Parts: sequence; structure tokens; C-alpha cells
Amino acid sequence: MRFSLAPREERFFTMFEHSVDVVVEGVKAFKELIDDYADVEKKVRHLEGIEAKGDENTHRMVDALNRSFVTPIDREDIHKLNSYLDDILDHVEALAVRFQLFKVQETTPEMREFADLILQATLQIQKAVHSLTRLDRMMPFLMEIKRLENLADDLSHKAIADLFENGKDPVELIKLKELYGRMESCVDRCNDVANVLESIVVKNG
Repeated sequence: MRFSLAPREERFFTMFEHSVDVVVEGVKAFKELIDDYADVEKKVRHLEGIEAKGDENTHRMVDALNRSFVTPIDREDIHKLNSYLDDILDHVEALAVRFQLFKVQETTPEMREFADLILQATLQIQKAVHSLTRLDRMMPFLMEIKRLENLADDLSHKAIADLFENGKDPVELIKLKELYGRMESCVDRCNDVANVLESIVVKNG
């Protein structure tokens, strides 16, 4: 069966596509920072610029929602999706800043694995958001996000257990534990987006 949304205001779908593309741009910049940990200050500034673009998209969406009487999907779902997409970008930007503030000298294999999971989940979100007008195509992307979120949970448990087992310097342990926790939280935010998109499918499919 072919599910479709016939939007009364196509601009919301176009705006969401622009928003998610900027989120992916930001997550790719974060992954580049983690994978090639050099010129940290420059890369953090670049990511802050992308986050500012994301904020502009978020504000435009809120303004459009306030000006619209009829929306193609529930207003609450538009607001949540807009907010949760922004949360992903906010999280990776805040993470990048912490790497700089904590004076991290090098990234760990666990950090690189987390960054890869964040990017994979965000790319699935991008595919799902670009399928908002064809809801029958969306569920495989959402299921993959949930799978990646489970992998991030497993990675977090193992990474933190290894920290305590290997008896690291207490200050270093605190820094790494917070960074690992926040990286896991980024994947959780991706799962929040998947839950909103799943709700849209259920309501409109």
C-alpha cells in the first residue's frame, strides 16, 4: 500500500530537508574532528558556524509554524521534530567545545566508534526526513536508527567499564566518562527523532 502525505503547505517538508542537511553537515564536521584530531580550534569554530546555521533554520520553522493555520502534519509533531533535530546539532557542537576545553590530546578508538555511530544514525534520519511525503519508505530507516542506538548503549557500557578497570588517572577518567556519556547521548537524540517520525507514520500512514 502506498502511503503519502498531500501537504497543504509544502514549505514545511522543504524546510525540514534543509534542516536535516545542515545537521548532517555538522555531524560530518564533528566526525572529521574526531578522526583527524588536529587544528582543533579551527574545526570547533567551523562547527560553531554550522550550528548557527542550524539555529537559523530552527527559528524559521517556528516562525512558519506560528504563521500557519493549516499544517500538513500535527503542529505538535512539527514542533518536536524541529526541536529534536536542533538538539542533535547542539549536542555535537557542545561536545566539540568540551574536547577543546578539556584539552584532550588525542581521541580514543571508542570516541571514533561513537562518532561513526552518530554519523550513521544521522544519515538514516536524513533519509527518513527526505521521505516525509512518502511514509511507506520510512520505517527501515527508523529501525536502523534504533539498532544503532542499541550499539551505542553497548559501546558506552563497555567503554566506561574499561575506564574503571584500567585504573586511569582520576581526572582523566572523569573527562573521558563525561565525553563518552555525551557521545552516547547524541545517539539517544537521534532515537528521539526516530520516535517522532514513527509517530508521524502511525498518525498519517
